[in-house]
Amino acid sequence: MQYKFVTEQENYTDLSSGRVFHSLAGHPAFPVRLASEILQRCQAVRAASGATGPCVLYDPCCGAAYHLSVLAYLHREMFRQVIGSDVDARAVALAAQNLALLNLDGLEQRTAQLQQLYTQYGKSSHREALISADILRERIRAANPLNVHSFCANALDAQSLTAGLQGSQADIVFADIPYGQHSQWQRGGADPVRAMLEGLLTILSPISVVAIASDKAQKVAHEAYQRVEHFQIGKRRVVILKRLE
Repeated sequence: MQYKFVTEQENYTDLSSGRVFHSLAGHPAFPVRLASEILQRCQAVRAASGATGPCVLYDPCCGAAYHLSVLAYLHREMFRQVIGSDVDARAVALAAQNLALLNLDGLEQRTAQLQQLYTQYGKSSHREALISADILRERIRAANPLNVHSFCANALDAQSLTAGLQGSQADIVFADIPYGQHSQWQRGGADPVRAMLEGLLTILSPISVVAIASDKAQKVAHEAYQRVEHFQIGKRRVVILKRLE
């Protein structure tokens, strides 16, 4: 895959999972450069359809909302709201903490926590995290507060997605869906990806864009969507879709 937007390899150390942002055990962090590239491709599709202004970014399989949070730091001007949901209540609790870091109050609380850890244990990793927290603070100090929201819901259940979004429509959906045969990702033998795409129809606008990263074994397709582009990078396949008019 050739990068169209993030053409230079940048240093994302301050945004590393487990540094200032919380990590979720058993859930590998999504590569920051790839996430930024996918987001900007989605935004280009929206712009070609005439969309302007800040949008709502949503992930129905957010885990700890790591890549949502990172994208909001890198491209804050794109968003008016960032929303994540997951079927795992423990993941959603961590997602809420990560999304809180997008505003000063949450970041100050995290900084105090890191300072306490450094005072107690004196680890270099905590000192480095404090430095990163200061850098992130400068990035958002002058920015307007960002509306963030997280909730617990099954990505295959349209009714729970609609209820959790509380009237918001998702302009960009960006999901790194579960790999392998996770029991919670299966529903009565049905194709889970198709079921999710079906459910998302209730919360999309006519010009919404959906980006799904998966392993190569999962088929990402639905008759209500048009595939805009797809590509493979490493073990991931990324498909970008938009609703058919």
